[in-house]
Amino acid sequence: MSDKEKNEIEEVESTEEESAKVEEMETMSDALDASVEIKPGDIIEGEVLAFDDDKNVTVGLDTGHEGYIPVRELSLNHVTDPAEEVEIGEKIRVTVIRIVSDKEEGGFILSKKRVDQREVWDKLQEQYDNDEIIEAEVNQVVKGGVTVNLGVRGFVPASQLDTRFVSDLSEFKGNTYEFKIIEIDPENRQLILSRRALLEAEEEGKRAEALAELEEGSTVTGTVVRLTDFGAFVDLGGIDGLVHISEIAHEHIAHPEDKLSVGEEIEVKVLSVDEERERVSLSAKELLKGPWDTVEDDFPEGSVVTGTVKRIVDFGAFVELKPGVEGLVHISEMAHKHVETPNEVVSEGEEIEVKILSVDQEEQRVSLSVKALEDAPAASEESESTPRQPRQRRQKRQAEVRQPSLRDEDDDSAFTIGDQLGDQLKGLFGDSEDEE
Repeated sequence: MSDKEKNEIEEVESTEEESAKVEEMETMSDALDASVEIKPGDIIEGEVLAFDDDKNVTVGLDTGHEGYIPVRELSLNHVTDPAEEVEIGEKIRVTVIRIVSDKEEGGFILSKKRVDQREVWDKLQEQYDNDEIIEAEVNQVVKGGVTVNLGVRGFVPASQLDTRFVSDLSEFKGNTYEFKIIEIDPENRQLILSRRALLEAEEEGKRAEALAELEEGSTVTGTVVRLTDFGAFVDLGGIDGLVHISEIAHEHIAHPEDKLSVGEEIEVKVLSVDEERERVSLSAKELLKGPWDTVEDDFPEGSVVTGTVKRIVDFGAFVELKPGVEGLVHISEMAHKHVETPNEVVSEGEEIEVKILSVDQEEQRVSLSVKALEDAPAASEESESTPRQPRQRRQKRQAEVRQPSLRDEDDDSAFTIGDQLGDQLKGLFGDSEDEE
């Protein structure tokens, strides 16, 4: 075989070999492209290759493709330097946001943040299913409540922040609290938390413990937490007890705030405990010295004191001598003259001087007098002021005055009707002895 023929054969073999190689390469590429179909939403692993001037991160995907992560899609937190979040050569998981044309740099726009978010939602869902407690910092006050950052945004309604009403939500900002997930919807990115649910559970335990320790008749110390028209609520360390307005002081008060204030620490006596209804009745006045305990020393009989007319009744007037102690001025003790109604002498709210007639500490009674402090009127004044007697009584007394006594043995000048008739008969018929 000539050299020319050998060369021609070698050229043909070389051409066929090259064609085979090209065909093989095209087949491998087609096969690669066919085996890896990347679409938006897919999660793929890749390696951090570089950072560009715009702080975007170039990633080499395990599929043999490249893509880049915009800085805003790098982390759940605000990023100023990509190197603070990832390192060159680090393996990360990303999701495909969209596919770009071949003319653009990189084949895919990726996101690491969205993968992280999905993992956070998965974890939160697991915590919700297991009824777990989570901890988070309140980072923002918004309309109707506050938000927390758990890798995803969580919302806490104002009504779920505390067991009490909260007027200023800013007091929670920057503080870290424990929360319970009460609603979760990853698809709609909705996460609602509650702090109140945990507080109520905690308070329920404290209430049960406090109720078990309380005994009727015992004395306990508590803090006034709320005042109402009908009484004061006192925190006993886990449960609130009620001091009814009638049990705040021995004297009458118009409102609990007359004697108590919110935040004040007081001693109270336990009147009753209803564990089933979780109600505790308390008394403050039971531990206070009663106004009648020293009444005999404060108002000895015969003393003169000043008091205030509190009530007027048909039979007299009640006068307050000191808070919680009232005495009665009977209508007969109001004046030396006859009094038809107490209103003729005194009026409600008037301050008057009275004399202590008697004190009964056990029965809680004090008898008072106004007229005892006045001079008795003269006889003529007394007769003028004496009310007119009934007509029959006056006529009877007048007849008794006019009718002479028929006989008075002690009076020589007394005479009888017989004597009077005898003398008259003598004048008519003469003396019988003379006729004889």
